[in-house]
Amino acid sequence: MAKTEKRRVGDVGEGIACTYLAGKGWKVVERNYWRPWGEIDIVATDPDGRLRFVEVKSICRPLDGSRETYRPEENMHPQKLRRLYRVIQTYLLEKRVRESHQWQLDLVCVYMDFEKRRARVTVLENIVG
Repeated sequence: MAKTEKRRVGDVGEGIACTYLAGKGWKVVERNYWRPWGEIDIVATDPDGRLRFVEVKSICRPLDGSRETYRPEENMHPQKLRRLYRVIQTYLLEKRVRESHQWQLDLVCVYMDFEKRRARVTVLENIVG
């Protein structure tokens, strides 16, 4: 089955996010952890050993600021957060992560300009703290 344009943009954005996070010293543990009730785009550990669940929102547009009408983080509505929380709990149980192990949910926004082959990454940490 051919991937949709949205899925292709999402895949590129997730790859950029992984590269960016690795550059910050994070270790990507898993990508696209999927269950019927939701998906975690990236599971990583930061340099302090904290488990980080990362939702990636990507958008393709010129990076010159001329079309700032939509921000990817606006798509993090309460229903999406509930689904993410449920799949995170599933991951923690399935992987037998200690209850005392610190974890958090982060949002990575990737702004891509395919024409200029450039990207900008913004990380919003601990979005349900």
